[in-house]
Amino acid sequence: MSALPLLRAPDDHRPNGRPLVVVDVDEVVLAFVGPFSRFLEERGFRLHPRSYALGGNVTRAGGVEAVAGEVVQRLIADFFVAAVDDQPPVEGAIAALERLGAVADPVLLTNVPEAQAERRAAHLGALGLTAPMIANAGAKGPALARLTARARAVGGDDLPAVFIDDGPTQLASARGAVADLRLVQFVADPIWFALAPEIPGVWLRTRTWVEVEAAIAPLAGARRVGGAIAGAGTAS
Repeated sequence: MSALPLLRAPDDHRPNGRPLVVVDVDEVVLAFVGPFSRFLEERGFRLHPRSYALGGNVTRAGGVEAVAGEVVQRLIADFFVAAVDDQPPVEGAIAALERLGAVADPVLLTNVPEAQAERRAAHLGALGLTAPMIANAGAKGPALARLTARARAVGGDDLPAVFIDDGPTQLASARGAVADLRLVQFVADPIWFALAPEIPGVWLRTRTWVEVEAAIAPLAGARRVGGAIAGAGTAS
């Protein structure tokens, strides 16, 4: 049994009064672009990095015309069935989140299909994570609002809250749902990071967990999280 708790809803989280750090999983904690690209190629499709989206960028092998959106959604669903417990971790993610867990309150908020939520939680636990996970559907703003409200009820109205995600739509949803939320735009894959549009109001834009950890640690009143951190990060 995994040591990683799988929560049914944001209200099941028990905040500890430390800064809240809500973290997406795909392309933030676990690699997605590379495994999904290989999955597509094995099934006669290709992922073309032409814009920051999956829809419109999947073609049949040897073709240039994008397949229909419903085909892409089916392929994504099939990918999670086949590989949700086989995605490798993003470099530095597991160790950084575990160190931050000593001074902050990390929560994983992922839009994994509900049918694969337990497998994802088990996989993350096997990799060494202990932070709780919530399987979300759709926009993450409502879940973030509940998590932040509960955290600030314990830690005070000025408790720092951070949201880390790769998706522009989810970052915008979060920005509209929670006041004073520090947004971190994180895309591990270098090609897709370059394609990602810059989001207004983002606190930190990065593809390395070294930068994330260095930025978050001072919020908890600590410049050392399990070891030396080079500087306090570029975020302000």
